[in-house]
Amino acid sequence: MPVSFAPSLPFSRARLALTFVLAASLALSVLLVAGRVALTGRLFFLFMLWNLLLAIVPYAISTMLTAARGPLRARLLVPAGAAWLLFFPNAPYILTDFYHLEARPGVPLWYDLVLIVSCAWNGLMLAYASLSDMQRLVQQRLGFWPGWLFAAVALLLSGFGIYLGRYLRFNSWNILTNPIALFFDIMNRVLHPFSFPGTWGVTLVFGLFLLLGYGTVRVLGRAQGE
Repeated sequence: MPVSFAPSLPFSRARLALTFVLAASLALSVLLVAGRVALTGRLFFLFMLWNLLLAIVPYAISTMLTAARGPLRARLLVPAGAAWLLFFPNAPYILTDFYHLEARPGVPLWYDLVLIVSCAWNGLMLAYASLSDMQRLVQQRLGFWPGWLFAAVALLLSGFGIYLGRYLRFNSWNILTNPIALFFDIMNRVLHPFSFPGTWGVTLVFGLFLLLGYGTVRVLGRAQGE
């Protein structure tokens, strides 16, 4: 059966198939990074493994919430949902690692291209898989359109998170380690939007790209299911 993010598939069968495919794809990324280290003797692209680990976090959270039942899920939904939203931008953020693509000695350019594509693909798929879980949970409680509104807002916020990470160099844990600077920079852009056109350009373009990609994946999954 094709792997999809369609919510109609039973949890056990769909989750096992999806987890297997994601694990295989992640393993390829790890092997590509390890191969590059072996070829060059340099550790430069090891940061991609850290980015992939951060991208796994929202998928792990959404999987936990999906597996929980009854009162346990109700108790976990708000705190786990907040943690999910905090870490969620880390998954599609890997798309911006194409900034690091350039010719370097010791390895062909095509190898680095495949490496970054593999990692970016995994980040995007982990993002969409975890968002599908969270949208389903919202949809079960509030209905179809609130579920899609939640997904759209999450992806737009993710676009903003990508900007904060790539250009202002904030990380998810800065909400605990450096909350004042994070709050100041966010509020400065919210209160003076016309002074920061790049902020909203990145947010909107990435947010719309992620939303259209997510919609495409969901439609493809539903078409395959039919």
